[in-house]
Amino acid sequence: MAGPARPRRSVLFMPGSNARALEKARTLPADALIFDLEDAVAPAQKPEARGRIAATLASGGYGRRELVVRVNALATQWAKDDLAAAAQMKADAVLLPKVESAETVRRAEAALAAAGAPTLALWCMLETPLGILHAEAIAAASPRLAALVMGTADLAKDLRAQETPGRQPLLTALSLGLLAARAYGLAALDGIHPDVADEEGFARSCRDGRALGFDGKTLIHPKTIAVANAVFAPSEDELAWARRVIAAHADAVAAGQGVTVLEGRLVERLHVEDAQRIVALADAIAALAEH
Repeated sequence: MAGPARPRRSVLFMPGSNARALEKARTLPADALIFDLEDAVAPAQKPEARGRIAATLASGGYGRRELVVRVNALATQWAKDDLAAAAQMKADAVLLPKVESAETVRRAEAALAAAGAPTLALWCMLETPLGILHAEAIAAASPRLAALVMGTADLAKDLRAQETPGRQPLLTALSLGLLAARAYGLAALDGIHPDVADEEGFARSCRDGRALGFDGKTLIHPKTIAVANAVFAPSEDELAWARRVIAAHADAVAAGQGVTVLEGRLVERLHVEDAQRIVALADAIAALAEH
């Protein structure tokens, strides 16, 4: 489900059982919000949380933020009701947790269609070893699919990986998820940083994620939004360079040339495509900030 540039620099999880948090989210500068029915909600509170999210989304007030509902895993007792309810909510997408096969995606797609949501997008979390090994099949499973989300907390637990500053134990999994997303034109979102008090580590994790190629980061606390937004946005220097690349290549084409040299660097069509992506993203970020 590739489409126009859409900022997903900061994607904040919101507990579906916390009415105050859901209300506060209307004022937060996150690009996207995930209304959570899974990990953040105790079993006894799940039906109530489902109704609260539906009512909150129906009342609106979230501007242009992308709104996503994370349902419970399809193997659980709550998934059927979650998907049926989500199909009627005013959301942009449904996030499926612990996806390990293309069949899981197709089952969720069928459930949403049967419940009356023919166009609601799907996001998938890759957070188990099997999910990572099947990342390509999952990415190709449905035209509804819009994003792959790395569930690094669960993944690290399953891998028995240690925490390191550069997340070296997770790099293979992160790269496989990113490769699958890019191969099928999907957004790719990095996993959470579990220590909300570790501001330096969080910033480093954002920089590392952007260097790998991720579009943004999933978050668990509002105080981390500003850093994620800054790191995953094009810098002024990047934007200025992108515009120079586009202009220089246009001049070269007008002169009958397919390539040119700009400030000592070769510029050809592939560089222009990336420059256009950067400019489009910057424009989309500016438009989001206006609302």
